[in-house]
Amino acid sequence: QVQLVVSGGGLVQAGGSLRLSCAASGRTFSEYNMGWFRQAPGKEREFVAAISWSGDYTYYRDSVKGRFTISRDNAKNTVYLQMNSLKPEDTADYYCATTRGFGSRSPEDFGSWGQGTQVTVSS
Repeated sequence: QVQLVVSGGGLVQAGGSLRLSCAASGRTFSEYNMGWFRQAPGKEREFVAAISWSGDYTYYRDSVKGRFTISRDNAKNTVYLQMNSLKPEDTADYYCATTRGFGSRSPEDFGSWGQGTQVTVSS
């Protein structure tokens, strides 16, 4: 199993940027597709973005398209989420996770999870 450690959250004003990192342990990181999810207080966990094992393919939830970018560096065993033009509605705990499949937006299809990192966007 891959162990994931998430970092990079914080407090930012609307319109600002943050970059989240998800560092993986283990030599099999490059075999996994990776995803980012978020969960706001009182709400269900929702899909944000995913990237294929090679980094060649990505997909996003509609509300973050054009603002967020998912990327990965397999040499560093790390996946990133660059978040620009942040909005108050982006406020949530953000999680990364692994998946063997590709194309799903359901948390149930993702296996290993990192701990959340809090992102707060003030208006």
